[in-house]
Amino acid sequence: MTTINEYMTQDHRRCDEVFASAEAEVDQGNWEEATRITKEFLDHMEGHFRMEEQVLFPALENKTGMTMGPTQVMRQEHDQMRVLFDQMRYALDSQDEDEFLGASETLLITMQQHNMKEEGIVYPMSDEQLSEENAQVLDQMKGVV
Repeated sequence: MTTINEYMTQDHRRCDEVFASAEAEVDQGNWEEATRITKEFLDHMEGHFRMEEQVLFPALENKTGMTMGPTQVMRQEHDQMRVLFDQMRYALDSQDEDEFLGASETLLITMQQHNMKEEGIVYPMSDEQLSEENAQVLDQMKGVV
């Protein structure tokens, strides 16, 4: 059976791959393809955030009673990333390579730090605390994407 940590870590890697493709297209000046791939990346990221914010975090908070801990920090970081998403969209609309790559560089650092926290703390805690509900939580997460 797949663990929450395995499933969500794999989803992080899929996001990372699409993100790298979007940056490469901007770097090459392929604005139409960059726009398409960036939309795919941002849609995937929002789906990932929905899995966490609508299913995983509430399930973990209900089980542990902790609402002011790691899940709150993760939500705040999601909001910070969404600001960068908007900057990237704006840069695509104006075909501003420097603006796009600046926002994407900040996003990359933010995502790397965020993913380390999730993969090192939140997901293992989820697997431990939600072991009895693992399959149900995974099914619910897959349903919100």
